[in-house]
Amino acid sequence: MKEYRKMGIIAALLIAVMVFTCACGSTDGDAQENTAGDTSAGTESEAVSEAADAEEEDMRNISWLSVTDGELTDSDGKAVQLRGVSTHGLSWYPGYVNQESFSYFHDTWNANLIRLSMYTAEYNGYCTGGNQEELKALVKSGVQYAVAEDMYVIIDWHILSDGNPNTYKEEAKAFFAEMSAEFADCPNVIYEICNEPNGGVTWAEVKSYAEEVIPVIRANSPDSVIIVGTPTWSQDVDAAAADPLTGCGNVMYALHFYAATHKDDIRAKLQTALDAGLPVFVSEFGICDASGNGAIDEAEAEKWLSMLDENGISYAAWNVSNADETSAIFKASCDKTSGWTEDDLSESGKWLLGWYTR
Repeated sequence: MKEYRKMGIIAALLIAVMVFTCACGSTDGDAQENTAGDTSAGTESEAVSEAADAEEEDMRNISWLSVTDGELTDSDGKAVQLRGVSTHGLSWYPGYVNQESFSYFHDTWNANLIRLSMYTAEYNGYCTGGNQEELKALVKSGVQYAVAEDMYVIIDWHILSDGNPNTYKEEAKAFFAEMSAEFADCPNVIYEICNEPNGGVTWAEVKSYAEEVIPVIRANSPDSVIIVGTPTWSQDVDAAAADPLTGCGNVMYALHFYAATHKDDIRAKLQTALDAGLPVFVSEFGICDASGNGAIDEAEAEKWLSMLDENGISYAAWNVSNADETSAIFKASCDKTSGWTEDDLSESGKWLLGWYTR
């Protein structure tokens, strides 16, 4: 059993003990001293045992995923669709990465996916002045929380202003070497190796990057699903379909859209990729325009998500934050990082909640 699983079980046991202790009022010093002869020790032991059993049961509910004939499948070969949400930049909104937050999306939104977006080149990005150790610790904590909620989790190397993923290729290789070693035996983890290649970057350049980074992950985790971004902010899945990676199993290709900007033309690219048998994963989308702002286009959003659902394509909505932008799931005035009600949701958040729970 990997260390992260041991930590999860230990945490569950400690929580069970604390809950029992608080319920019995044993914060009093004398009560603590007298517990050795108390019959409540048996009840405490049962609580610990039940917590351990629940933790092991959660782990059995998560299947190793594979890519089979262009589809995401479970260990029994059955098609799987993941639907969830993406964090905003971890450097800017770290507070949303917590157990209660993930539990909310799992329980209230029926989400089975969390995407952890770690910017590489923006302000305090991983490669541009951010505290790398703190960011890695936040990613690792996020994986732990996802595991506890029986969710899949994407570790996202979120290139944006750097444009070409080769700009920080060596840093990416070192990052994914560490993460894949840490979570080698964790079926929950999906690796997204380049968020949105842009700025005239060609598919050939992205492909050459992927051909170097993927083997780093495979050295530790031979079976995990890997998502590769595509040019033009992950819109050109048709280019990837014309020249896909070879010799790389369990690889999918990212398509991103913002419904008020990307319409029939990008859906046509998706259809071309699907017709070619390319496995596509929508690791980021919004229902506003491509800036993350502007008006919500409900009609186009419904066209997009209907197409994804009809084809069993997985997707993650951008973004879990209270940023002052349309795409944020929470109102800018909401300073909570858990314990939300529907009143705390932005208009985007309310629409998405309605779609995820209909």
